[in-house]
Amino acid sequence: MLSFYILATVLLLLIAYAGVEDTMRLVRFIDLWINYQIIKYRMRRMRRKLERELGLPPRNWEEEDI
Repeated sequence: MLSFYILATVLLLLIAYAGVEDTMRLVRFIDLWINYQIIKYRMRRMRRKLERELGLPPRNWEEEDI
């Protein structure tokens, strides 16, 4: 219940500081960023599966960024 109050307070402070439209723009940006991260993760898994199926040598995925 405490986390709800903290979230509501942060949202109200953002609206008071930046206005409704800019706050909604920020929320939309965060939503798009999260969706992009999910897509990058799925692409990485698909790429690894395809490399395994084609018999290509494995890569070091810690160093690469899609």
